[in-house]
Amino acid sequence: MLDMNGHPQTEATHITERFRRRNFGHIDLEVTIDDPAAYTRPWTVALAGLDFFPDEDLIEAICENEKDLPHVVGK
Repeated sequence: MLDMNGHPQTEATHITERFRRRNFGHIDLEVTIDDPAAYTRPWTVALAGLDFFPDEDLIEAICENEKDLPHVVGK
């Protein structure tokens, strides 16, 4: 499953993320999903106006079902 809404995903999935810094403090994100085994054509989702904090630490989120959790280094 690709997301919590139940969109299908196969081994053929290719995801492209494009980040564009619109101005100081804001980033636009465009995500394109290409999975010929699940969809008839690629589809794109645009997320505009994400906040960008250049002087802040990046905190990574880990899913509860993440299989690589034991390999994550740090506290």
